[in-house]
Amino acid sequence: MSEARQQALEAWLTAGAGIGAPAERRIDTPISAVFLFRDKVLKLKKAVDFGFLDFTTLDQRRWAVGRELDMNRETAPDVYRAAYAIVARDDGFALAPFETEGAIDYVLEMRRFDETAVLSECPERVDGALAEQLGRTISRFHIKARLGAAGGGAAGSRYVMDSNAGLMRGLADEVSGVLDPAAVERALAATEAAFASVETLLDQRLAGGFVRACHGDLHLGNIVLEGERPILFDRIEFNDKLIEIDVLYDLAFLLMDLDFRGRRGEANRAFNAWLDEAARGFGDALFTGLAALPLFLAIRAAVRCHVAGHNNAPDAARAYLAAAEAHLQPCAPQLIAVGGLSGSGKSTVSRALAPSLGGAPGAVVLRSDELRKRLWGCDPLTPLPPEAYGPGESERVYAEMRRLAGLCLAAGRSVILDAVHLKAEEQTAAEALARAHGVPFQGLWLEAPAEVLRERVGARTGDASDADISVLEGQLRLTAPETTWRRVQATTASDSLLRLITPEGGT
Repeated sequence: MSEARQQALEAWLTAGAGIGAPAERRIDTPISAVFLFRDKVLKLKKAVDFGFLDFTTLDQRRWAVGRELDMNRETAPDVYRAAYAIVARDDGFALAPFETEGAIDYVLEMRRFDETAVLSECPERVDGALAEQLGRTISRFHIKARLGAAGGGAAGSRYVMDSNAGLMRGLADEVSGVLDPAAVERALAATEAAFASVETLLDQRLAGGFVRACHGDLHLGNIVLEGERPILFDRIEFNDKLIEIDVLYDLAFLLMDLDFRGRRGEANRAFNAWLDEAARGFGDALFTGLAALPLFLAIRAAVRCHVAGHNNAPDAARAYLAAAEAHLQPCAPQLIAVGGLSGSGKSTVSRALAPSLGGAPGAVVLRSDELRKRLWGCDPLTPLPPEAYGPGESERVYAEMRRLAGLCLAAGRSVILDAVHLKAEEQTAAEALARAHGVPFQGLWLEAPAEVLRERVGARTGDASDADISVLEGQLRLTAPETTWRRVQATTASDSLLRLITPEGGT
């Protein structure tokens, strides 16, 4: 297409594409021209070639537009509306059905949404509840996603690492001067060392079904909140090496982004929600694979580093480079067990402690209430039948909780066991687990007056715990074990309570 005709086409799109009022605004990205109207968006691919994508021919742009529509309808079906052919007419241009012969270009139509509701514009809206919802939404998407291979395993990580290295070194040369060469080389050396330590694991995960057709670009800028519901949009469509990736690497972009924005608590909540939900569709390798998370976080930070650097944001580029190096700093795992009667605040304390334990996004929280629901094949908020609490069931839950904790500790990830731990043998088994893995242990026993416990349990809504007042009364009738765990009066606000608790190796 000639330059004059291209300009005429873009002017026609700006004027309303013959179907409405003129565009209110135009946004240009490196690969697309986006025209925003009152109630819709038209997206035109640019005829560019960046190596990792090539839109220089009409057939390639047609393929990309059709694929973007198909892929994003999986996660945002009410946002991505249609794909059209653009045809030439004697009086200019017109939109036509996508399969029309003789098209001169193609355009994607989307429903316009509130741009201020994109989470990168309002990260403060990501509270604990939304982080929980995000983690579970992403996990359900991952479980259903088709298997892939192009960007998975060691070769897939190597592909992105090599690209990152070249682009970051380009930003550290004498001409650019955006990044400090020594800092770049330190980060790259640490990345290589981390990669070498998990190279075999990455291939095992590829063979084990953890490489799937993911989102590929899952940061806060590609998630919009509508009616308190997070919608994932703008999936990568143009390069299978960036789409068919490890599900944990896909999640890592969101975790890294939240952490970079100073929201590690929310990153940890999303991480643990994702784990609980993903454990329903994946096997034990889900937890074994956590050894690769620091590498995945560092690679994602490096991607944002060179993107920021090439978008004239040098301060952000340097901050992302520092984040990439920080994600690869060694962090010895530890085990904390939080016990206490129903209503004592175990989950509140566990969630508040978890972000400070180990590297980003913090510790895995294994909550007995959620695990019991998983073992019974139930959603976290679905009440279980009485037999789920019958003879031998609690022993089964605690044994599985400790088994999974062992997998996480072996993968280098700190763990918090969130369970009543009313029996002495449950406490000693937790301590023995830490000794078996050679990690520091701390047990916390939360206490509160009976009337406080009754008030808290009676006020519960939307929680995985099925414990009601009758369950609590049964616990109160039992004699609490003599414990060596640190007794903590859990009657103050959670932030005040946490200042009283300094886990070994914590902050």
